[in-house]
Amino acid sequence: MSSFPNITSSSLIFLLMGVPGLEAAHTWISIPLCCLYITALSGNGIILFVIITESSLHAPMYYFLSMLSVTDLDLCISTLVTMLGIFWFNARQISFHGCVAQTFFIQLFTVMESSVLLAMAFDRFIAICKPLRYATILTDSRILKVWFAILVRGTAILMPLVLLLKCLSFCQSHVLHHSYCFHPDIIQLSCSDNKINSVLGLTALIVTAGVASIFILLSYILIIKTILNIASPEEQHKAFSTCVSHISAVAIFYIPLISLCFVHRFGKKAPPYVHTLMANVYLLIPPVMNPIIYSVKTKQIRRSIKKVLFPKGSEL
Repeated sequence: MSSFPNITSSSLIFLLMGVPGLEAAHTWISIPLCCLYITALSGNGIILFVIITESSLHAPMYYFLSMLSVTDLDLCISTLVTMLGIFWFNARQISFHGCVAQTFFIQLFTVMESSVLLAMAFDRFIAICKPLRYATILTDSRILKVWFAILVRGTAILMPLVLLLKCLSFCQSHVLHHSYCFHPDIIQLSCSDNKINSVLGLTALIVTAGVASIFILLSYILIIKTILNIASPEEQHKAFSTCVSHISAVAIFYIPLISLCFVHRFGKKAPPYVHTLMANVYLLIPPVMNPIIYSVKTKQIRRSIKKVLFPKGSEL
C-alpha cells in the first residue's frame, strides 16, 4: 500500500465505469436509458403541471402526489448528467467533491421518497379511518410543514455521511463500478478505516426507509381493519380502490431497494454488471412508473391530464 500515496480530496478524480463488462454495448444501453429518462421527466412534469393548474386537484392527496413527483424529478436529474455522459460521450471522470455531492443528493431524494410515501399512507389512513376529520387534520399549512420536515429530516440524517466521506483517504484504485457515485462503492475504495461510514450508511437506511416501511405497514393494517368493518361490498371496493395507486408506488420503491441491498450484501460472486444494472433499476423504475400508475389508476388525474393536454378531446 505504501506504493500508492494518499491523494488529497481537492485533486482526486474518480472514474465511473458505466456497466462493467458491457462497455462495448454502452451505445445500445443508452437507448433504453434515454427512453426511461424521457418517460420519467415528462411523466412527472405532466403530473406536476396538471396538479398546479387544475383547481379540482388542490386537495391533500394530490399535494402529496406532487411531492412524490418533485422527488422523482430531482432523483432523475441527480444522475442524468453522469449516466448519459458515460454512455453517449464516454465522459467518465468526476471530481471527488462532485461525486460526494451527487451521492448526497441521490441519498437525500431516496430518503425523501420513502418519507413522502409514508405521508401518503397517513393521508389514506385519515381519509378512510377518520373521514369526518380529514379536512381539519390535513390543512394546507400542515401539509407544507410536512414537506419542510421531510427535507430537514433527510438533510440532518445524511449530512454526517457526507462529512465522513470527506475524511476518508484514497490511495489505490479510483474506479467506481456504477454509472453514478454510489455511497457503498465510494467507501470500498478507501484505504482508511471505513467501518464507521458503512455502519452509518446502513443505519441511515434503516431509520429512514426501514422505519417508514414499518409505519406504512401499520397504516394499512388499520386501513384494512376499518374497511372490513364496512357493511356494503361496494363501499369496501371503493375504499380499497383509493389505495391501489399508493400500494403500487410503495411496491415499486421498496422491491428494487430491497433487491439492491440483497445483491450488495449477498451477491459478491455475481458478475459486476448485475450490481450496476440493479442500481440503475433502483433509481429509474420508481420515477418512470409512478406517473404511469397514478395516470392509469386515478380517474381524476386521467381526466385532468386530458383536459389540460387535449382540451378539445372527449371525456374519459
